[in-house]
Amino acid sequence: MQEAVIRHTQRLLRSFYHWTGAPLLPNDGDQTALSQALFEAPFVVVSHGAEADPILNYGNRQALKLWRIEWEQFTQTPSRLTAEPMERADRDRLLQQAKANGFINNYQGVRICSTGQRFSIHNVILWTVLDEKGVGCGQAATFDQWTFL
Repeated sequence: MQEAVIRHTQRLLRSFYHWTGAPLLPNDGDQTALSQALFEAPFVVVSHGAEADPILNYGNRQALKLWRIEWEQFTQTPSRLTAEPMERADRDRLLQQAKANGFINNYQGVRICSTGQRFSIHNVILWTVLDEKGVGCGQAATFDQWTFL
């Protein structure tokens, strides 16, 4: 597994715990194994950077399967494109709320995969990703419930 992905996984896990007080995965201390476990998890984990038009920078296997896309294309996609144009204002509001509060939970919304298939997501937790100095460097989301529309 690439060092950058392992480092980013650690940021995702540390930040989730920082904001929620709960672990996203049990931590056995082995960073490589933990990164692999997050990638293989049965729930979705996605994140984007802090650019003006944020680009997706992580999607675990379940996310890639749900969005029907390969890692290389996924990690070059502006995150706004995961939602249809009419859903983007709600999505932006959610991102701003999470940025202001550190995290939010119980969000639900509609997203669109690479083939155009729409799906609703439920019980989403969205959190601010912190770097090693505690500075926000993006946002991430996790959920394990979705319904194709």
